[in-house]
Amino acid sequence: MTLYSCCLLLLVFTWNTAAYGPNQRAQKKGDIILGGLFPIHFGVAAKDQDLKSRPESVECIRYNFRGFRWLQAMIFAIEEINSSPTLLPNMTLGYRIFDTCNTVSKALEATLSFVAQNKIDSLNLDEFCNCSEHIPSTIAVVGATGSGISTAVANLLGLFYIPQVSYASSSRLLSNKNQFKSFLRTIPNDEHQATAMADIIEYFRWNWVGTIAADDDYGRPGIEKFREEAEERDICIDFSELISQYSDEEEIQQVVEVIQNSTARVIVVFSSGPDLEPLIKEIVRRNITGRIWLASEAWASSSLIAMPEFFRVIGGTIGFALKAGQIPGFREFLQKVHPKKSNNNGFAKEFWEETFNCYLPDGFKTSPASTSFHKGHEEGLGSGNGTAAFRPPCTGDENITSVETPYMDYTHLRISYNVYLAVYSIAHALQDIYTCTPGKGLFTNGSCADIKKVEAWQVLKHLRHLNFTNNMGEQVDFDEFGDLVGNYSIINWHLSPEDGSVVFEEVGHYNVYAKKGERLFINENKILWSGFSKEVPFSNCSRDCLPGTRKGIIEGEPTCCFECVDCPDGEYSDETDASACDKCPEDYWSNENHTSCIPKQIEFLSWTEPFGIALTLFAVLGIFLTSFVLGVFTKFRNTPIVKATNRELSYLLLFSLLCCFSSSLFFIGEPQNWTCRLRQPAFGISFVLCISCILVKTNRVLLVFEAKIPTSLHRKWWGLNLQFLLVFLCTFVQIVICVIWLYTAPPSSYRNHELEDEIIFITCHEGSLMALGFLIGYTCLLAAICFFFAFKSRKLPENFNEAKFITFSMLIFFIVWISFIPAYASTYGKFVSAVEVIAILAASFGLLACIFFNKVYIILFKPSRNTIEEVRCSTAAHAFKVAARATLRRSNVSRKRSNSLGGSTGSTPSSSISSKSNHEDPFPLPASAERQRQQQRGCKQKVSFGSGTVTLSLSFEEPQKNAMANRNAKRRNSLEAQNSDDSLMRHRALLPLQ
Repeated sequence: MTLYSCCLLLLVFTWNTAAYGPNQRAQKKGDIILGGLFPIHFGVAAKDQDLKSRPESVECIRYNFRGFRWLQAMIFAIEEINSSPTLLPNMTLGYRIFDTCNTVSKALEATLSFVAQNKIDSLNLDEFCNCSEHIPSTIAVVGATGSGISTAVANLLGLFYIPQVSYASSSRLLSNKNQFKSFLRTIPNDEHQATAMADIIEYFRWNWVGTIAADDDYGRPGIEKFREEAEERDICIDFSELISQYSDEEEIQQVVEVIQNSTARVIVVFSSGPDLEPLIKEIVRRNITGRIWLASEAWASSSLIAMPEFFRVIGGTIGFALKAGQIPGFREFLQKVHPKKSNNNGFAKEFWEETFNCYLPDGFKTSPASTSFHKGHEEGLGSGNGTAAFRPPCTGDENITSVETPYMDYTHLRISYNVYLAVYSIAHALQDIYTCTPGKGLFTNGSCADIKKVEAWQVLKHLRHLNFTNNMGEQVDFDEFGDLVGNYSIINWHLSPEDGSVVFEEVGHYNVYAKKGERLFINENKILWSGFSKEVPFSNCSRDCLPGTRKGIIEGEPTCCFECVDCPDGEYSDETDASACDKCPEDYWSNENHTSCIPKQIEFLSWTEPFGIALTLFAVLGIFLTSFVLGVFTKFRNTPIVKATNRELSYLLLFSLLCCFSSSLFFIGEPQNWTCRLRQPAFGISFVLCISCILVKTNRVLLVFEAKIPTSLHRKWWGLNLQFLLVFLCTFVQIVICVIWLYTAPPSSYRNHELEDEIIFITCHEGSLMALGFLIGYTCLLAAICFFFAFKSRKLPENFNEAKFITFSMLIFFIVWISFIPAYASTYGKFVSAVEVIAILAASFGLLACIFFNKVYIILFKPSRNTIEEVRCSTAAHAFKVAARATLRRSNVSRKRSNSLGGSTGSTPSSSISSKSNHEDPFPLPASAERQRQQQRGCKQKVSFGSGTVTLSLSFEEPQKNAMANRNAKRRNSLEAQNSDDSLMRHRALLPLQ
């Protein structure tokens, strides 16, 4: 069975050796062998395998100069290590390098040879098999390039724990150690690259992009990560397409149609150069320009795409490139390549032919395999500038530096340096094994591996714990996922003015070690958009929303497609493309354009506004008129009119009116806490004091005229002290209401934001509307009582108490305050204060005018009526009227009583009042006295009854002037005063002058 297995593996190995002849590999013997996988060609020729004959290996086409340079980097690193006295001394590294042709199938063919050799060595069949030229096992593999190829290779190598160190495979799927156990890499994974792409789009404020990805394990995971990052940044993707270098023409045209019809001007591409090339060619054919391409690292510097003939389409591409490294002596090593000198490098011959567009004569051929290789070229299967039939022969003296190819582009060594670093990583892992001290090793019980019999899994163990410093002074160690964290350079595709070639201008960098928000740096001044423009292109679904507007969602469209909606009043946006408008602070309001907030307008009943000035003038006018009336009353204080109106109460009444007019001024101006707490009590107490004075005056006179016989009790009740006491008690109740109000719920200044959005109304918060109601209600109650007494005393002497004017003033008072209630409830802001001021002024003017203006008029303009005779005449006339009515009522009662007893004789009234139609004066005066009476001033009043008219003639003189007249008057009055009514009448006549 063992012999059978040996033969089977040898058969596999022999088949692989036949398929890869000397000219199709680079191989060198050594104590330890490293494997290598490089894309020396971009692809394979399409060939129909009809299986009519034994299948043959497909031919690789389209030579890749950069791939050959990467292979040279591996050889250079191995030779440098072999010549190092400190790194792996007395040990020689060999290599076996194969061409993957950028395809999975070719890469697996090469990988099988690595695995087969290791399996043969593990079986230890040397005693059974006599194998000449034994090749040691491959303990590590450097490669491959594409992530899709590395995925396939890693699955196979992982079965045997052969370490694989890739220099260009960046797919984040390869970080899965459960699936890819032996995979490591010297290139950052695409997770950081996808994040960097999203950061660039956000930096330039784009939100409408398209995506294209290679349909492999590199493109799909990379673009998926980009979608996740774009979604977090509110970046919308218009289209998402998959491509491949093996896509047919119809599929390519369909993708181009999508690109041409899309409004997205930025296209994110996760692909390799060979996969993208067919698409770019079709876009160039259709001349679709004006797109900005965002390139992943795999094609950002691809020689297949960065061609002058494609520049009008892909010019201005923004791409990610790995950080360039330095390899001392590598430039000279590249220049030394020659088919005759490169016996271990079977790819040098084809490189020479492709570089100089010639073919090597037969003298350069070393095996039949090369014959078949050239035969393929003659049949048109090779790549390059022409087939062998049209190429001149190579002389071997060509100068490699005279030809410009990507092979000699060593200015930015990125992938080449990653290859160099991968080789050194393996070498340092072997160095750790070589220098391992027993007891401190990584294996069981601290044991060490034997460097002479080292196995692949032991190297993998040391690679996972690797830590060394590279030639640039940087620390190299693989993380738990087998990755190296690195930074990216950001490049921009320019057209060289010297030779018209595409150059990669570094315009920024991306530092993955920095904190979020500080990782990206871009120098916009270096960027040329579309190869010539400095203006940043527009790639948004909708135009930017200007400050003062916000983005509004359009139903059925992506979130990046929006309409611009004006910010509502009270909100603003001061930035472009605001997602939402911000509310202004409480004391601010949005300006006309809604781009900022301005302080709200402060409004109150101001002293300086026309309305406030008008009210102030009216209040001052009221104060002036009241003061004028008070001055008139003070000056004429001893005149009958002033005395008749209860002089002291009139002074107090005028003072209260001054307070009423003054209290209105507290409602004007900016409300403060102290004014708010003072104005309502001042108004309430002033009006109660005013109404109390009127009430006491009216009630006093009414009691006097209603009383039939004055008594000492009446005189005491009518005393001045008691009148003031009643005024004080009425006012004290209002004071108590105000004190309770101010203690329990004091009014305060209040900034009202709710009435109008743009205005702050500074008003007084009354604290308790119930207290305000009690204040006004109590005032109205006193006014109602006063109105009742005034109405009842409306027929008192006209010149005495002005009862009807008091009635009118109370009516005005009620009309004003009844109207005030709905007006107060329906207004707001400063007009609340204005309504109350108007009510106070109207009520105050009504009281002042009705009660005092008539008296001031008589005092100033009718002094003839301001006499004792006028006052007594008016009072006596009223007394006679009352007495006459009383006498007539008694007479009628007596007559009815006599008739009821059967008597028919009528009785004469006992009153001294005589009717001109029925009686003569029984006591005529002497002629001289009669003439004297007629010369004196007097008054005549007529009283009408049902049976006739009585004429009253009264005369009043000063005692000292005419004593005789007084005696006559007493005589006549004593004769006429037949009952108690006469005595009461005399008292009422003399009352106003007391």
